[in-house]
Amino acid sequence: MRRPGVLAAVIAVVCALVAGCGPDLSGTKVRIAAGLNGGVYDKLAEALADAWAAQLDIERPVIQETHGSPDNVDRVRAGKADVAFVAADVAADKNAGLAALARVHDDYLHVIVRADSSIKSFAQLRGHKVAIGSPDSGVEFLSKQLLKASGLTGAIDRRNLGLPEALPALENRQIDAVIWSGGLPTPSITEKVHTVGLRLLDITDLADALRATSPVYRTATIPVTAYNLPSPVTTLVLPNFLVVPTSMRDDVAEALVRGLFDARDQLVEAAGAALSIDVHPAIETAPLPLHPGALRYFRSLKD
Repeated sequence: MRRPGVLAAVIAVVCALVAGCGPDLSGTKVRIAAGLNGGVYDKLAEALADAWAAQLDIERPVIQETHGSPDNVDRVRAGKADVAFVAADVAADKNAGLAALARVHDDYLHVIVRADSSIKSFAQLRGHKVAIGSPDSGVEFLSKQLLKASGLTGAIDRRNLGLPEALPALENRQIDAVIWSGGLPTPSITEKVHTVGLRLLDITDLADALRATSPVYRTATIPVTAYNLPSPVTTLVLPNFLVVPTSMRDDVAEALVRGLFDARDQLVEAAGAALSIDVHPAIETAPLPLHPGALRYFRSLKD
């Protein structure tokens, strides 16, 4: 009587010993659309490029500095990038020609005001100066969805500032609020909580309207311990996907996603957000389909 587990182990050993058993990726070149220099996407991309080069015996992938998720999607669809980190709402909005390798990590919506601000709710941002993220970034995309759901499109003074510029502007009272999407805790926010004093706005009253705009939005709680908050804050949680063109070869896609999980420890060293990279939630990429090569990898884990 055959024992599938033993047979699979024998095949794995043979594959490791016999040349040519694995996919031939010689000549494969990979371009990764990341994000702004020093951001989470960029840190993960750098670590992943090192890992893929070593694991797959390919030329080290080229890291492209970009504006963020919308820019990344456009690059993949235009054939200017092969792999990209993309926020799920952007991927859902521009999904033609895209497939996912995996869900990688989740970001949390932060709507930040000074602790001494009179603003207590999102609706009270009306007429105020609000940083909505850098141009063409995933944060800007999310901010526009928030403003639409709240009826504040055109009712605030929008400033296209990324977090590194927005937090000092908030500290100096040049703006009144900052919209940001990132991991928990975001180090630069933690620093300002202690030096300036910040609060996060609860968006419970917007949750249903936002979920109606995209199935990827889910509600979550930012706990008191994240930023020494006076009370927990209800907000949105937004997954991030690693995406590729649907035209990518199945063996290449399978090798890349296998390399992603083999490199998890390296990714965690590069960015704490990688702690949430796990094979079980990784298949949850709806409404973006998993690439057939990625699907083959996840199915192999069950054999």
